[in-house]
Amino acid sequence: MNWDFEYANYVEKKGVHEIEKLEKETGKLLLAYPTPPVPAELSNEDKAKIESLEKKLCVRLVAYEKHH
Repeated sequence: MNWDFEYANYVEKKGVHEIEKLEKETGKLLLAYPTPPVPAELSNEDKAKIESLEKKLCVRLVAYEKHH
């Protein structure tokens, strides 16, 4: 995984290396969060917008509440 330090600036380079090493060892993609994410509460309208974009882009989107 290519890390974007603009968003993951809470993990030092040594930590990033350790995560990447574990990804290689396990063959799994690991995501690092400064605090556990909380699933977003979505209105039906927001869900429909997300589902539409998922279909358009052929991806799966996951919505979390923003950390403040």
